[in-house]
Amino acid sequence: MSESNPVPEALGPEGLSDLLEFAQGLDLFDPEAAVTLLEERFPFDGARIQELGGALCQARDREEICQHGTDDMRFSRLFKASHSPFNVSADAVWMRVPGPHHTHPKGEIDLCFATDGEPTFDGRAPGWTVYPPDSAHRPTVSGGSMMILYLLPGGEIVFTRS
Repeated sequence: MSESNPVPEALGPEGLSDLLEFAQGLDLFDPEAAVTLLEERFPFDGARIQELGGALCQARDREEICQHGTDDMRFSRLFKASHSPFNVSADAVWMRVPGPHHTHPKGEIDLCFATDGEPTFDGRAPGWTVYPPDSAHRPTVSGGSMMILYLLPGGEIVFTRS
């Protein structure tokens, strides 16, 4: 985020506070249960989440977010965990190719929106995805493109060479 081009308020810690507070209380050691709880509280097809997806895509189109990367994968940090009262960071990534392999020391919560085609994220349809603490993956979008909101407890992510 640059001073001349700040992240829209709806995508900052205050605008996402309901999601961040809920995410803080999830047991990420049980990803399936966490996804079920997220879908119950914030249904992917519900107005709150669809508006959030629209805000992410509009901010990308206005070049307010996702200013870094390549034509196949654009990304940006929306805010650091230290800027959130819930100690959760948020990244926005638009991608249509596999991303860099990484581990999640405290887990990862992803909210994936299709932007073109019929994409999947690591083989999953658009919607919520949760990875437990100490898990690892190479995030892969196939079949189109996606806008993804990554929530990282403690802001912790470790990029690897694998």
